[in-house]
Amino acid sequence: MPGAAAANPADSRRSFTLTQIPYMNAEPPVLAARNLVVEYRQHRAVDNLNLHIPKGCVYALLGGNGAGKSTTISTFLTFNQPSSGQVLIEGESPHANPDLVRTKLAYLPENVALYEVMSGLENLTYFCALANIRLHDEQARRLLLDSGLQADAHGKRVAAYSKGMRQKVGLAIASAKQAKAMLLDEPTSGLDPSAANDFAQRIRAAADQGMAVLMATHDLFNAKQVADRIGIMKSGRLVEEFDAHTVQHDELEQKYLAHARGLA
Repeated sequence: MPGAAAANPADSRRSFTLTQIPYMNAEPPVLAARNLVVEYRQHRAVDNLNLHIPKGCVYALLGGNGAGKSTTISTFLTFNQPSSGQVLIEGESPHANPDLVRTKLAYLPENVALYEVMSGLENLTYFCALANIRLHDEQARRLLLDSGLQADAHGKRVAAYSKGMRQKVGLAIASAKQAKAMLLDEPTSGLDPSAANDFAQRIRAAADQGMAVLMATHDLFNAKQVADRIGIMKSGRLVEEFDAHTVQHDELEQKYLAHARGLA
């Protein structure tokens, strides 16, 4: 909550073992990729990717530019078509049923697109209205507060907001949708350490309430702090996976750099 003492977002994480994640379980993951391949002309941007992200799990995808992280997220959003394989939202293909994206997914890009001449409160109510979600003023303000936006900023124009404040409005919009899953593309890029830690706490809180989260990031520290599972992508392939609860930061950094430098 706003004004609360800073906490380690990893403190409340649930532990997910590999045996809990596969889609063979009775209840399918909220987000899954099965043998996903995405090709552009002669370039294979995603190469035989398998992901299984259950309810309440934060999965961080690490990798350099061109690793395939953003393409993976774009495929869940149906911006890209799989060349083969599939992505699933609660066991259904969004490419076969595009309404799944609108009703079950929330998306926060690196730079949240808001109307600069409108306030944070006005942006929230406007975007919710587009999704046929009607909010009373008190509901909208509570969503903004729960997302970390201080009350005195609710009525200010977004043009005066920092990047972190804009991200909090985006998080409030995602919360209002009551989405089953959230997709984040470099959410802490450009944020100062305090703002990045605060944002990580909000993401952790959303997961603790049952939301599945897929986050693409370059930020090893943030991934280690907030995620349950961490995967490293390189040239479209998922080359390693880790349990974020047990992997040490130094080990994760060494593995990441080894792949980045072609030493692994």
